[in-house]
Amino acid sequence: MSAARWVLVFLVACTLAWPSVSVAQVPPGAAQLPPGAAVLVLPFENPGQEPRLAWLREGAAVLMTDLLAASGERVIGREERRRAFARLQWPASAALSRASSIRVGHAVGASVIVIGTLEVNGDQLVARGRVVRLDAGRWLPEVQASGALGDAFGIFSRLAHLVRGIGAAPPAVPTERLPPSTQVFELYIKGLIAETPATAIALLEQALKAAPQFDPARLAIWDLRTDASEYQRALEALTGIRAEGRYAREARFRRSLSLMSLTRFDEALQTLRAMQSEERSASVANAIGVAELRRTATPQPGRATYYFSLASEIDPADGDLFFNLGYAYWLDRDPGAAIYWLREAVRRNSADGDAHFILGAALQQTGAVAEATRERELATRLSSKSGEWESRAVAGDQVPRGLERLNEELMPLTPRTDTILSVAGQRDHDTLAAFHLAAGRRAYQREADREAIEELRRALYLSPYLAEAHLLMGRLHLRRGRPDEAVEALKIALWSDETVAAHLALAEAYLEMQDTALARQEVDRALALDPQSVDARALKAKIGGSPW
Repeated sequence: MSAARWVLVFLVACTLAWPSVSVAQVPPGAAQLPPGAAVLVLPFENPGQEPRLAWLREGAAVLMTDLLAASGERVIGREERRRAFARLQWPASAALSRASSIRVGHAVGASVIVIGTLEVNGDQLVARGRVVRLDAGRWLPEVQASGALGDAFGIFSRLAHLVRGIGAAPPAVPTERLPPSTQVFELYIKGLIAETPATAIALLEQALKAAPQFDPARLAIWDLRTDASEYQRALEALTGIRAEGRYAREARFRRSLSLMSLTRFDEALQTLRAMQSEERSASVANAIGVAELRRTATPQPGRATYYFSLASEIDPADGDLFFNLGYAYWLDRDPGAAIYWLREAVRRNSADGDAHFILGAALQQTGAVAEATRERELATRLSSKSGEWESRAVAGDQVPRGLERLNEELMPLTPRTDTILSVAGQRDHDTLAAFHLAAGRRAYQREADREAIEELRRALYLSPYLAEAHLLMGRLHLRRGRPDEAVEALKIALWSDETVAAHLALAEAYLEMQDTALARQEVDRALALDPQSVDARALKAKIGGSPW
């Protein structure tokens, strides 16, 4: 079945399932948010196109997210939502259909999304919210709160309470996250959604002038200045953040990043090391390692690797930390250690082209020529820049400098358990990988997508080049409306084992991306493998062109 038909079947199923959960079946005030659910609040809709509510579409999402977080819910923030919109190639202000809302929720790994509408009735604002359970395919009853137009904080506090459900304590308004008035909040939100950086900064500065202690506006200005490579001005934007405030640690971290961009590495390291001594953080340890790599033309062996190793111990699920560790060992001229840690990086992200390329270079140095060639071939398939690096390597150049990865977000230290890591080594890897692959295959067939993805990830951790696991993962990405990720998975599937099924799945992914030429190319390759393939001929006819 094609990706488009899978999506259609899923949406029809959801459409049929959701109306069955009527207000009569689920009592008003019944629990809305399941415990521990990952919740994404989407911008509210303004169906009446009321100009006064244009900014409040985003404002409602920001406010509801902060209120739910203040009540202890596990929320997905605005930045992750924005990245999902960018990955889906949608404008940040796009109005979302039911299908689009589902796609965004899946893109950020949410199990629950909150959608809503805004309406003005005289001088009253009416906000309606609804919880969609992606994990159960349920559309829960709508709740609403209303009040005076100027009382947005009170209205959304009541709405958040209703969304959380019966027995939930009313959420405390997070005073440190919000400005002292809705007028200042409006300036802040308009700054966040402004179309140009100059307009955004002007609005955020107006908000700060009216509310000098509202630190989120300073952080937003830092983002804009940093994006524009105005590192000194970004540094200055952090000056007013209160040392005793909620954002003090975040400001110190960002200040160190600005200092690194200004090549003031000693000052940056002084701040970062002090932060790490106060509270362990993978982001901070990783930043120290990056600073150690960048501070001199010839890094001192062992310094960066120590901190990258520490970061990977704190957050063993982040493949970028293992990439940095392997890359640092490569720079330290230790190919054996580089190979070990880069393999850990590709276990966590099989589509990491840079990791495959450097792994190939390290294998070449140890004499594993055949394996090195295969790794670099895969790197070239995954990343166009690997081809340029390959030509430089032939000319005698080594792996480029400056590939280390810096996380600009200060991730909190939370207890994280990686179930993949906990089972590794307990049984023979091949046997265990086959077990998880079979479980993933069964989950895929019954359309239990989340379960299938988890099982396939376990299989790929244990056996990173398992062709069928990559093929199924690619088909899952297609079914969930993520063709770009499907392309990456399917390229690895083909590299591992060239099959008609993988070529046709990749053609479907290219069709989803509206790239007919590449789709036709993949169908032709499938027909070259099996000229009698009925599926290949049908897809060829669908694209346009003789199947003979």
